[in-house]
Amino acid sequence: MIERLIRWSLANRGLVVLAASFLAAAGLYALDRIPVDALPDLSDVQVIIRVPYPGQAPQVVEDQVTYPLETAMLAVPNEENVRGFSMFGESLVYVIFKDGTDPYWARSRVLEYLSQVQSRLPAAARPVLGPDATGVGWVYEYALVDRTHQHDLSQLTSLQDWFVKYQLQTVPGVAEVATVGGMVKQYQVLLDPDALRAYGISIDKVKEAIQAGNDEVGGSVIEMAEAEYMVRTDGYIHGLDDLGDIPLGVSRLGTPVLLKDVATLRLGPQPRRGVAELDGEGETVGGIVVMRYGQNALTTIQAVRAKLAALKDSLPKGVEIVPTYDRSKLIHRAVQTLDRKLVEELLIVLLVCGLFLAHLRSSLVLVVSLPLGILGAFVVMGLQGLNANIMSLGGIAIAIGAMVDAAIVMIENLHRHFEQTPPTEENRWRVVAQATVEVGPSLFFSLLIIALSFVPIFSLTGEEGRLFSPLAFTKTYAMAVAAGLSITLVPVLMGYFVRGRMVPEGENPVNRALIAAYRPCLRWALKKPWTVAGTALLLILLSLWPAAHLGSEFMPELNEGDLLYMPTMLPGVGIGEARHI
Repeated sequence: MIERLIRWSLANRGLVVLAASFLAAAGLYALDRIPVDALPDLSDVQVIIRVPYPGQAPQVVEDQVTYPLETAMLAVPNEENVRGFSMFGESLVYVIFKDGTDPYWARSRVLEYLSQVQSRLPAAARPVLGPDATGVGWVYEYALVDRTHQHDLSQLTSLQDWFVKYQLQTVPGVAEVATVGGMVKQYQVLLDPDALRAYGISIDKVKEAIQAGNDEVGGSVIEMAEAEYMVRTDGYIHGLDDLGDIPLGVSRLGTPVLLKDVATLRLGPQPRRGVAELDGEGETVGGIVVMRYGQNALTTIQAVRAKLAALKDSLPKGVEIVPTYDRSKLIHRAVQTLDRKLVEELLIVLLVCGLFLAHLRSSLVLVVSLPLGILGAFVVMGLQGLNANIMSLGGIAIAIGAMVDAAIVMIENLHRHFEQTPPTEENRWRVVAQATVEVGPSLFFSLLIIALSFVPIFSLTGEEGRLFSPLAFTKTYAMAVAAGLSITLVPVLMGYFVRGRMVPEGENPVNRALIAAYRPCLRWALKKPWTVAGTALLLILLSLWPAAHLGSEFMPELNEGDLLYMPTMLPGVGIGEARHI
């Protein structure tokens, strides 16, 4: 069958070249659209449930919120693990799913079971799902800085929470924009116990009065002068004066008792449990951009940068947005390194081919077929949904050396046939067919065997499977495409490019020198087989001791080149001391 395919390709050269052109176009299209990131995503498929329960101690949160949620989530289909964390005023429950589970299917299942357990939770505890992102979704971070000092932290926080955050959430690929640091402004009511006792007013009544005094009520419509007018009351609090004028009741003398009569009113910060500083110059307000699951990290970061540039003119005077973390730099460094290595490998292959064959035109076969094989691998990557990262591109880099084996052997065999039968316009394609059919089937199956050598990696699961499977997939794809090209396109290219004067193998000075050095070694090895076998066995035995004492690690140390300082302190440290440290 392989022989018939080779002869059919040589007989239909135009169709083969046209198919190769379509493959190149599809590969370039996939290369332009394929998601790009620095590393493969090693995180589990998980759904995070966050339940605020204000003012409650961790033990209360554990008993009333975390435990009911954990027990309910144990019944979710494809659930692998459930982890709960109870903190002051908040509960976090992580539902880990089996590998291969669709994340949005997982979120819908969690919502189903969340609706069932909602009635068992306290009224003040309202669960919400975390963003549809993974553990490596943190792709960009920025800080709002006012170097003129015209805006305080509370104003910068309001700008972040009510303007910048919402604008960035409209960017495609962004799942969440989380605020870091800053200070939230709030109205603070400091009640006077003696005044409350004197007027006979309870704290609950004060609370109800404040809630009722910050409301807006709509009525019906009335008709006046042949026009309809809507009736409404504007009862929202717009400042401290509005808050102080809220009535709480009447005194014994019949005069109204207002909130300002029993409390001190002021603007102050919401109690904080974290701070953020920038470059040691003081506190700042920051934002973390979290990418949605499965999106293109590089495209998302570029879109975020473009949106921030567009928002620059809308910011108050003196306020600027300073990037503090940008993963695109790491992505560009990783991809550029691999791109450079791919080019270097291609040049080395061409140099070796030209050095041993001493025929520049023969190298053109590799110049065309090798990039085409890589583009074919990108087509399959795009169809499968793999992204381009250091592991998937590394698989292609590993495959390059083996991808050209078939083409080099075929070219060398054609050179030998042309030495025996000088090519003419009448016999060229017949000789090409003889040379390729002679070695083509063996080379095709040898490439397939190399492609299948990484099949055991596909059986890996968990983090190691997510780490190494992109490398195994891309290497297999590249080798499979190279095997197909070796029996279709390569014979056609050899017929077109292998022309002109060719130096016989015996006249090539490099070949002659290597053969002269190799023959004495071969004769000596054949004369003393036991010595050679014993030496090889001794080397194997000597390698056992260092192999047994080698250390092991799941991954090598990967240094992004960015410094994120996150100090760890005792759990009881207050926010003031933490800020000082």
